[in-house]
Amino acid sequence: MGSLKMTEKAPGAALPESSCAYLLQELKMIWNEVGQDQNERERILEELEQECQEVYRKKVNSANMSRIQLHQALAESEAEFTNLLLSLGERSFPGRPEKMAGTLKEQLNSITPALQEMQMRKEARLKQFIEVQTEIQRIASEIAGRLENKAVTVNEEDLSLKKLEEFQSELQRLKREKSDRLCKVEEYKVLIHNFAKVMGMDPSKILANVHPRLLDGPNEQQTKNISDDILKRLNVTVEQLKEEKNNRREKLQNLVKALTNLWDTLDTAMEERQPYGQIKILAMTSINGMLGPGSLTLETIQQVESEVQRLNQLKASKMKELFLKKRAEVDEICKKSHMDMPYQTEMDKIMNLIMSGDVVHDDLLKTMDEYIYKAKEEATSRKDIMDKVEKWMASCDEERWLEEYSRDERRYSISRGAHKHLKRAERARIIVNKIPASASGNAERLHVDTQRKGRREIQATGE
Repeated sequence: MGSLKMTEKAPGAALPESSCAYLLQELKMIWNEVGQDQNERERILEELEQECQEVYRKKVNSANMSRIQLHQALAESEAEFTNLLLSLGERSFPGRPEKMAGTLKEQLNSITPALQEMQMRKEARLKQFIEVQTEIQRIASEIAGRLENKAVTVNEEDLSLKKLEEFQSELQRLKREKSDRLCKVEEYKVLIHNFAKVMGMDPSKILANVHPRLLDGPNEQQTKNISDDILKRLNVTVEQLKEEKNNRREKLQNLVKALTNLWDTLDTAMEERQPYGQIKILAMTSINGMLGPGSLTLETIQQVESEVQRLNQLKASKMKELFLKKRAEVDEICKKSHMDMPYQTEMDKIMNLIMSGDVVHDDLLKTMDEYIYKAKEEATSRKDIMDKVEKWMASCDEERWLEEYSRDERRYSISRGAHKHLKRAERARIIVNKIPASASGNAERLHVDTQRKGRREIQATGE
């Protein structure tokens, strides 16, 4: 800036009225006219010069600050651009000028569009990361059985496509796992519905006991619990239902088999069998795994079980009647042949089995027929002796009758075994009691001799 103590310009030179030189010239003209002291003039001019310097200094400082800010903005823009390139995993950007030239403002204006483009890319990339990581967190929470709704944290220092692809790969893996788990859950639900339908159960209650979210409803598309714990509990439930189904099926088959045997044994009319015909068909069909709805309900099993119990009671009653009839026949044979009732202990056991329902109809008939046959056989073998006794008692004297009886008794004892002598002697005693008094003494002695002989032969045989 030039000094205010300048020489006046030529009068012919025109100065603009707004310029400092014109104002200074006018000021000097005023001082000349007034007669201002020279020292005062110099002081005033010095003050004016200082004030002008201060104004210029402020302007220079302001311009310098603007320059610094432009340098800083340019440096920050370049640094941000470089960071964006690094975070996005890109080495270069076609929109960025290769060489920075021109004024600071020109350089800043040249990099700003490229910087804005990179910022937009970052925002779009960041949005992709947030969406992918949010979905990963949601599916991972479902698989883990947790209900989380926290905002995800994205590492903005690495927003490269490589990192994004890693997250997308992880998301695809989780989606496949979720799909597999959902399919497994649906398979379990179908099995539970099928088991429940066959056994007359409410599948909704069964699923609710496992987890309420397993129930289908208006919020079916919401987050589901597909954790390992849920799958394990579903598997346990299915296994329990399967075991229950097999138990019921086996029980029903056994009941139907018992019912059929009872029908055949009791010769039940077709009218009485008809109400259980469909149940029988279901039970026989279930052997191949084909079961209709409601075929294994507790009501069905209880219905067949009640009928089996009723027919068992009827069977026991009829078998008891049959047993008593057969037993009476054995009694009659023994009475006619003057024999003791044989197989008394065995018959008591049979009666107990009949009352408990553990005896088979065919076995009972076979056993009792064997008893009757043996009783008849023994009665027939005794009949010869009894006929001879009666015959000799009617036509022979006492001595001859006793001699013949003793001979027959010995022959019978030899043929039947020594262990029968005591029983035969007891029967002989009963017969002797019917002989007239004049012969009773000799008959009694024969009876005693027979008993002694029987004991000796039993001791000799070691029985």
